[in-house]
Amino acid sequence: MTSPIDLVTAALKKDRPAFMPYFSLGYPDYETSLDIVQACAEAGADIMELGIPFSDPLADGPTIQHSTQIALQNGMTVMRCLEAIVDLRQRGLTLPLILMGYYNPILNHGEARFINDAALAGANGFIIPDLPPEEAAGFDIVCCKHGLGIYYLLAPNSTEDRIRKVAKSARGFTYLVSLTGVTGARGTLPPELETFVARVRRYVSTPLAVGFGISTADQVQEIARIAQGVIVGSKLITIARDADDPVTACGAFVREMMESTRDLGKNPASTPRPDSF
Repeated sequence: MTSPIDLVTAALKKDRPAFMPYFSLGYPDYETSLDIVQACAEAGADIMELGIPFSDPLADGPTIQHSTQIALQNGMTVMRCLEAIVDLRQRGLTLPLILMGYYNPILNHGEARFINDAALAGANGFIIPDLPPEEAAGFDIVCCKHGLGIYYLLAPNSTEDRIRKVAKSARGFTYLVSLTGVTGARGTLPPELETFVARVRRYVSTPLAVGFGISTADQVQEIARIAQGVIVGSKLITIARDADDPVTACGAFVREMMESTRDLGKNPASTPRPDSF
């Protein structure tokens, strides 16, 4: 039987780069957020990152901060986010669903209980920006028991030692933050991004997905040429905020981004063997 983390890896090893939208659960309301996730899946998204709202999202810029505050006002909790996974699976969604959030609400819920509940709900793993591998040993052990992944982040200012540590712990994929700063759409990508990706690839054998600051088809194409996954979040939330019909608009955006990668050739998922540790 294929494990949840294996499904994530498979999605990142297709013959084209994987498109991985992020959306905040509960924004602008519970049902609409699920409709948007479903629309993204139907438009071809390979993996969905689902945001767990938190009152102090340190890695997020104003757009995602606003969406999570609205979600909290709407009564979103960790348990409600887990219920959203169940509801999405009952709607027939089969693509990998990754919960992205901060450690404090998870700790409050209880680490082992949270992982167990997420597995039962149908999640495929977690992105927790403030839980580095040095502090995640216990969390990772429980994840392994359920076949789930915890996907670690690396930033352009990560040291060689830090990259090596993540490489030893990484399973599924590694999340590369394209810039030093918070989430949010940018007009251009950092000029040193390709060098950063190449530096990480020397050590990390998992597929690489790049996020933060990506908002246009040209940027998606640029990322898709050097990594296995492209993550877009703030732009999708902005579209939902501004559109008269956020569900249709978000689906159309994902479809456009998917089209932009269609003719780029083979996914660079066949990464070179990392240097020995």
